[in-house]
Amino acid sequence: MKVDNNFGKTVDLLHRAMDANLIRRDVMANNMANAEVPNFKRSVVNFESELKRALDTEKQRPPLELTLTNPKHIPSWRSRDYQGVQPRRVLDYTSTYNNNGNNVDPEQELIGLTQNQMTYTLLAQAASFEFSQMSLVLRG
Repeated sequence: MKVDNNFGKTVDLLHRAMDANLIRRDVMANNMANAEVPNFKRSVVNFESELKRALDTEKQRPPLELTLTNPKHIPSWRSRDYQGVQPRRVLDYTSTYNNNGNNVDPEQELIGLTQNQMTYTLLAQAASFEFSQMSLVLRG
């Protein structure tokens, strides 16, 4: 879906962030379910940092862009479309929490689940606010 206005872009970003939070909830629930499994490595979801990087490229247009005269030339700058950013599940191989090689800290996972739920609620409220503002404009 190509979005060209602020309302559409905002709603699209909120929708993508809510989807990422749903995936994150499932990943954290899986981590909790495997907290006692020997050598299990927890997973995390990376999304927000990649999305920010993609959105920042829209603003970082260089003062001088080089003209490409051949399709094989490498461009000096390329904006990254935020719509191509997907939540990415990443295994954490670097840490160990238990003596059995498992790195799931149930307390930290529970804190993460709570924070994730609060973030999802905030995103849902923001989406609701956007639609209520549009409704006010349309009723005019």
